[in-house]
Amino acid sequence: MELLFVTVIGAALSLGVRLVPLAGAAATAAIWAVCVWIGLPFDGGWIWVIALVGGPLVALAIALVLPKRREQADAELLERLMKPSAAAKA
Repeated sequence: MELLFVTVIGAALSLGVRLVPLAGAAATAAIWAVCVWIGLPFDGGWIWVIALVGGPLVALAIALVLPKRREQADAELLERLMKPSAAAKA
């Protein structure tokens, strides 16, 4: 049940429309699972702090990197599509 709580809170802390909250929720759940695997207790404070800080940090990193990469990919695609092809010349 705690995994559900931490996943929902992780999604809520990761501001955005679709992708960023999804990434925040997934990262928070994954961090929680790793913390449980290494032996942190569910009712301890550190598991909550680690998961609820780590998940939104991953979402923030994605929110900062993704727009730049997408603009670059869009520009490359536009350049490739605007080049005249050999079939158009004939």
